[in-house]
Formats: sequence, C-alpha cells, structure tokens
Amino acid sequence: MRAYVPSGALVSNIEVTATTVQRGDIIQLGGHACRVSDLFQLPQGAKQLVFESGELLTIHARTRLVAVRMPRRR
Repeated sequence: MRAYVPSGALVSNIEVTATTVQRGDIIQLGGHACRVSDLFQLPQGAKQLVFESGELLTIHARTRLVAVRMPRRR
C-alpha cells in the first residue's frame, strides 16, 4: 500500500505507543507504509492494530513506532 498524501497537506512524523496510536496513522513496517484502519485494546495495555490491507500487528504497552499523522481539521 502506498501512503497517499494530498499535495500541500501538512503531515508530521510522530512517535506512537499503544496509548497514543490512532486510526489513520501510517506506520512504516518492513519498507511498506501501512495505514491503521482499526485497533483493539488487549490486556496489560497492549493493542492489536488492523491495517487497511487486512494485516494485524500486536504492540506491547512499551512499543514505540514512528508514524505519519495528518492533523485533524476542526
């Protein structure tokens, strides 16, 4: 999946954890950009991320990843 960023849009690279990850975040994994489409809370602060491609990733409470996030419009 290629990450689509509209021209002129402001994006920021941020560090995300199981606590701060959000739907729509784009995470680079193994050279592929994966957009988070859904997430589920697991025991002990872990989360399971579901990507648009259907792949799953479970992250521990202390896992740190770099993500691209577009600011939400208000």
